[in-house]
Amino acid sequence: MAPIITIDGPSGSGKGTIASRLAGILGWRCLDSGALYRLLGYAAGQAGISLDNADELARLALDMRIEFRDGQVLLDGEDVTLAIRSEQAGNAASKVAALPEVRAALLAWQRACAVEPGLVADGRDMGSVVFPGADVKIFLDASAEERAQRRYKQLIEKGLSANLQSLVAEIRERDDRDRNRSVAPLMAPEGALIVDSTALSIDEVLERVLDRVYQILPELK
Repeated sequence: MAPIITIDGPSGSGKGTIASRLAGILGWRCLDSGALYRLLGYAAGQAGISLDNADELARLALDMRIEFRDGQVLLDGEDVTLAIRSEQAGNAASKVAALPEVRAALLAWQRACAVEPGLVADGRDMGSVVFPGADVKIFLDASAEERAQRRYKQLIEKGLSANLQSLVAEIRERDDRDRNRSVAPLMAPEGALIVDSTALSIDEVLERVLDRVYQILPELK
């Protein structure tokens, strides 16, 4: 099996940015598992499928044609990169991700991404469920207020409207849902390096992650 690095954490903790930069440094493939659930939530809305209809959502998950290409996310050939980054898509993703049938439908797709020379996978359960035997496990966290502030800046920079107080409330609600769901709850995997990024820059977080990677996989230096 190809070497695997997992980066888990709650929404807005910086795991996607770190995973992307780390994959670029190593020349490995990057899996944004959260995008899969955002895609499913978006596709369900387009198809008029209720977010609590587990069987229909699982079938839809198996039928989706997904491509990640040069920073773009394509669903059945349509560029949905911006559409799936809305707060609505994020909340939908959190709801469909709580369904065992959906997670089972997407599990094989995610595991198939582990190809040479290696994979950096980010999400909520990459190190605990999807790749429990990963070579390196990282768990990123940050306060709800800091994560909301980061999300607020992202939305404003994209020209989208946002309310900071609402974002804090939504993030706390999503955290509670993700941590307390019955299947694959958000948690720090056993043996993971836990990094609180609240007061750290992206470069500082990346440095700590790289130190851990090179400690465990010195051949990558």
